[in-house]
Amino acid sequence: MALPREYTEEQCPIARALEVVGERWTLLIVRDAFYGVSRFSDFRDHLGIPRAVLSERLTLLASHGILSREHAASGRDEYTLTAKGQRLWPAVWALTVWGNEFYGNPQPCRHYSHAGCGSRVSGPEARCETCGTVVPPGDLVLNPGPGALASPKTDPISLALLEPHRLLTPITRVLAGAAG
Repeated sequence: MALPREYTEEQCPIARALEVVGERWTLLIVRDAFYGVSRFSDFRDHLGIPRAVLSERLTLLASHGILSREHAASGRDEYTLTAKGQRLWPAVWALTVWGNEFYGNPQPCRHYSHAGCGSRVSGPEARCETCGTVVPPGDLVLNPGPGALASPKTDPISLALLEPHRLLTPITRVLAGAAG
């Protein structure tokens, strides 16, 4: 028996938020949207998520105004984070920092740097280690770490993320640039 999504007896804002982003895969979809993933097939292939589950999660996120769904010139639907969705960045960052601290790989796959000065970004506030700026997601560059090459994943998104990539920049442009 599947658990219900709603916490009907709870009036807590955390419970309300978890009704939208608390199911398995949802925050990984949001994370990938920050990385610049926008196509259904790229989310599916990068995450290894079942098609039906991905469809349900994308529909839920779009219905709550976290993702915008648009029909692209390619004929495919593409998803991008809305302003509301981008407001999830502090939660995504906090989970990244917490996960690295308590469950991190000694050979991390990724680290972040400040696009403005190129220095590493760390800590609970996503602060640049050189200039001290609290760096918003659009000014963060995702860099491959030492564990990236050891990853067995060979989908186009994983391969694109072997190069530095600015968050919120569509990866499809990176892939097109690499192919042409």
